[in-house]
Amino acid sequence: MRPRVMGWGRSWLWLLGLATAVAPLAAQDLADFDYENLSFRGFSLEFGHLWANRVEEANTVGLRVDLGYLGPGLRIVPTISYWSSQLDRSEVAALEASIERLINQDEPGTAPDVKLGTIDWSDLAVGVDAQIVWSVPFNLLTFAGVGAGVHFLNGDGEAIRGTFVEDLLDSANPGINVHTGIEYPWERFRLHAEGRFELLEDLNYFELRVGGQIMVGPSAPGERGG
Repeated sequence: MRPRVMGWGRSWLWLLGLATAVAPLAAQDLADFDYENLSFRGFSLEFGHLWANRVEEANTVGLRVDLGYLGPGLRIVPTISYWSSQLDRSEVAALEASIERLINQDEPGTAPDVKLGTIDWSDLAVGVDAQIVWSVPFNLLTFAGVGAGVHFLNGDGEAIRGTFVEDLLDSANPGINVHTGIEYPWERFRLHAEGRFELLEDLNYFELRVGGQIMVGPSAPGERGG
């Protein structure tokens, strides 16, 4: 699973670079906006699935907020997302081996048999994405961007509760992401799908998301509706 995740990450970086290279040309259909055009335009519930390097694959849920455009085709989108999964068995085994080594250092000659059982790990992430948006045929909008945020990770399990292992898994870590996607706009509603690659200090994952956005503000010039 790890090689596949990293392979997806490299492919996503390549696609994002290509999209970003052509996006400014296509994005000229959108008006030359500035910060005065930032305003709450809508919100979207998102559902997805992720594949990670340290936890089992899991479902995700999230919320994104559309704040409109900061510049030509540059959309600002705050996000919040959540997922809960279990540590890979290989990760749990590595923790067990580390604890056994610590016990041996304190009490040489002992033969401890540490069993941590199932360990849950969850992530509540809050961040902001900056997306280059441009229109393509068939009334579609496409986008590619980068984002940054804070991931509040929480570990739990019967054997680790209240121990230093739980403290190791509980953290607030910065993270960055690259993403790209497509959406179909109507006047007051949009369907969208995207893929994103999240990178943290000790965790990375590829995620697919789909969602529906309710529009409460006007569309920008160049955003073509069905």
